[in-house]
Formats: sequence, C-alpha cells, structure tokens
Amino acid sequence: MDRSNETSPMMGFILLGLSAHPKLEKTFFVLILLMYLVILLGNGVLILVTLLDSHLHTPMYFFLGNLSFLDICYTTSSVPLILDSFLIPRKSISFSGCAVQMFLSFAMGATECVLLSMMAFDRYVAICNPLRYPVVMSKAVYVPMAAGSWAAGITNSVVQTSLAMRLPFCGDNVINHFTCEILAVLKLACADISINVISMVVANMIFLAIPVLFIFVSYVFILATILRIPSAEGRKKAFSTCSAHLTVVIVFYGTILFMYGKPKSKDPLGADKQDLADKLISLFYGVVTPMLNPIIYSLRNKDVKTAVRNMVAQKHLTE
Repeated sequence: MDRSNETSPMMGFILLGLSAHPKLEKTFFVLILLMYLVILLGNGVLILVTLLDSHLHTPMYFFLGNLSFLDICYTTSSVPLILDSFLIPRKSISFSGCAVQMFLSFAMGATECVLLSMMAFDRYVAICNPLRYPVVMSKAVYVPMAAGSWAAGITNSVVQTSLAMRLPFCGDNVINHFTCEILAVLKLACADISINVISMVVANMIFLAIPVLFIFVSYVFILATILRIPSAEGRKKAFSTCSAHLTVVIVFYGTILFMYGKPKSKDPLGADKQDLADKLISLFYGVVTPMLNPIIYSLRNKDVKTAVRNMVAQKHLTE
C-alpha cells in the first residue's frame, strides 16, 4: 500500500462516533448514561451478594461474580469514552489511550466467551452428575477455571492489540466508530494486514466457535438428563438451575451473530444507513448485554432474589 501519507502514532486518532448525526447524540447520551448506571448498580449488587451471602459461596455464583465484575470492566473501558464523544464532536484519543481501550475491550470480550463455557460445564456437572458435583467442582477446580478464563482472554488481547498497534497508519487517522474497535482501526493501516486477519480468524475459532460448540454439547447432555427425570416438578426444578445461564448465552452470542452475520448493502445510500445501523448495534451490544445479565439472574434465580432481599432487610435493621 502507498505509505507516502503515513502519519505518526504521536498524532493519535479521531473518533467520529455520531458526529454526522448531532440530533441523535443528546438522546443517546442520556440513554447510554442511564444504562451504564444500571450496569454498575445491577452488577455491583450481584458481586456484593455473592461475596456476603454464605449460601452463595458455590461454583455457580463464583462464576457469576466474575461475570458481573467482567461486565463492569468491559463497559467501563468504553462507555465513558462513548459518552465523551457525544459531547465533543470528533473526539480525539491518544495512540496509547487507543491501545489501552482496545486491549481492555478485547480482553473482557474473549474472557466472557470462555467464562460462559466454564459456567456451562458447571451446570452440566450439577445436573448430569450431581453426586460427584462437590468433588468435580471443588474450590481447587473452579478457581483455576475462572483464572484460566481471564488468562486466556488477556493473552489473546495482548496478541491482537500488539499486532494492530504496530502497523503504520495513513491519512488523518479518523476512526469511523465510537471507540478503537479493531476492524475500524485496521482500515486505517497502510501496510499488509494479512497477519492480523489470520490471527483474528484463529482467535474467533478459539474464543467463539469452540466455546459455542462446548456450550451446545453441554446443553444437549443437560436436556437429555432433564427429560429422563420422571416428575414434571423435578424437570422444572432442574431446568430452572440453568435457565438463567442459557438465556445469557443466547443473548450474548445471538447479538454477536446478528452483528457480524447480517448481509452488507452494496447500494451507496444504503451503505450510509447501514454504517449508522452498525454503529448503533455495536453500541447497544456493548451496554445491553451487561445490563441484562444481572436482571436475568435476579429474575430467574430464587437464591439471588432471596439474598438481595436479605441484604436489603439487614440494611434496614442496622439503620
């Protein structure tokens, strides 16, 4: 590629966001801010109850606490930047700031993919091998499982971010996005990105395809086990223990498939509308899923609802 107009990394980047649609910026600022506050409150409460309630000191709620912490980290890595871009047209970000934001988003996304598969394994053991559950899912097992999820996500992020940010960039370094989304950043590169593409394909296989397959197989065995339970009440009780996790998985992966699986418009006018739609879908993916997770687990889980009520009642008593 032509490198005659290569720009220095010291110049940083410009984030377009919704600068071409100023009427939408104020509306989305309020909407995203409210959703972000719900994310912090909902996930914060879940972390508190899983730490303070001794009845929730089990593998499932340990993973849930990790998921809530991860969702807070994921949204905090991008939402403040997005809100700032709504207030400041053509928001600038330094090269190092862009790298950090890209790293955090990548790390949290990849970690969540692995963590959801670990939670599926936990549900598989609990339902298909309940007598062996205390042995198979002991603390010496589930803590390294969670730590391994974080380590895998962080390692992948280091690789992807370092490969992306070592590239030379051309033009005025304008990123047509709210954040330093890697595909938008790679479009600015004035060098061969084939290594980046290959590494991302491999990463997608490891962090998307394999976890989805693992979760699917786990739930095939779970469903087969539930259907063999003779009583309807027993089947309902068994399914209720994994329904919240299954709902979160469907929302998480369903949104990803919708984002990247829909056809691209070839019409220039349609492409502009699609560009706006892609941005908004990406925006809501980054906040809706983390906001729904605590709501889903609170509404569909009696233990969590009981723990929250007990915590609120205890707070009133102390006052």
